[in-house]
Amino acid sequence: MSELQNSPEPIAYNYHVVRQFTLMTLVWGVLGMGLGVFIAAQLVWPQLNFDLPWTSFGRLRPIHTNLVIFAFGGGALFASSFYIVQRTSHARLISDRLAALVFWGWQAACVAMPISYALGYTTSKEYAEMEWPIALWVTLIWVLYAYLFFGTIARRRIRHIYVGNWFFGAFIIVTGMVHIINHALVPVGPLKSYSLYSGATDAMVQWWYGHSVVGFILSVGFLGMMYYFVPKQAGRPIYSYRLSIVHFWAIISIYIWAGPHHLHYTALPDWAQSLGMVMSIILLAPSWGGMINGMMTLSGAWHKLRTDPILRFLVVSLAFYGMST
Repeated sequence: MSELQNSPEPIAYNYHVVRQFTLMTLVWGVLGMGLGVFIAAQLVWPQLNFDLPWTSFGRLRPIHTNLVIFAFGGGALFASSFYIVQRTSHARLISDRLAALVFWGWQAACVAMPISYALGYTTSKEYAEMEWPIALWVTLIWVLYAYLFFGTIARRRIRHIYVGNWFFGAFIIVTGMVHIINHALVPVGPLKSYSLYSGATDAMVQWWYGHSVVGFILSVGFLGMMYYFVPKQAGRPIYSYRLSIVHFWAIISIYIWAGPHHLHYTALPDWAQSLGMVMSIILLAPSWGGMINGMMTLSGAWHKLRTDPILRFLVVSLAFYGMST
C-alpha cells in the first residue's frame, strides 16, 4: 500500500470517460432490467406481445440479455477498469481520443444490437445474436479497449501490477478470444450469415463462449472491481494477497472448461459433458476463495457497516456472489 501512496507527483487522470460510462451504465441498466420485467410479464399475460413480430418474447429476450450483459455489465466494467487501472498504475490513460472512441463506439454497438434483434436479424446463438457487421464492430472496439488498458499498465509509474488489474486483464483477453472464435461466420448478405461450425461442434463452441461471457464478464471482471473497492472502502488491505493470486489462476484455469454443463443430455460426447460437470464442481473452490477473501478483508472493520451504506452494498454483493456460485 505504501508503494501506491508514494506517488512522485499528482496525476491528472482521465475521469471524463469514467463518468460517461458510469452514466450510461445506469441508463442501460434501467432499460435492460425494465425490459426484463416486461418480458417476464409476457409469460403471464401473452397479450402483451401485442401480436407484433418486433415485440414478441422471442425478439425481446435477446435484447434484454444483451442490454444487461453488454450495455449494463460491460459499461460498469469499462468505467471501473479505466478508473482502477489509472489509480493503481499512477498513469493517465494513454489516449483521451481513443478513450472517447471506445465510449461512443460501444454505445453505437449497444444501440445496433437491440434494433437488429427487434427487426429479426440474429444468428440465433445465445448472447452471440449479433450479426457479422455488428460483431466485427464490437471486435474493433474491444481491441482498442485492450490497447488502452494494457498500454496504460505498460506506462505505469510503479513496478507492481495490482491484483484487480490481473482480473480485468483476464476478462479482456478471454472475452475477446471467445467472441472472435464463436463469431467465425460465413456472410451471405448484409445482415445474414452462417456459423463456420456445424452440429455438436457449433454447440460446444457456442457454450464455451456463452459460459465464458457469464464467467469472465459477470464474474472475473466484477471480481476485479471487488479487489479494489472493498479494501478501499473498508480502509484495510486485502485479507490475503497470496489467496488473491491463487484465486486468480484457479478461476481462469477452471472457468473456461465449464461450458459443457449447458449441454447435458445432448448430442455432445459424454466425455465432454462429464468434463464440464467435473470442472463446474471444482469451480466452487476458487469462486468461494474470492468471496472469502473479500469478506475477511472486513475483519476489524465490521463496525463501519453501521454508518457506511456503500460498504453494506459491497458486503451484500459478496454474500450473494458466494451463495449464487
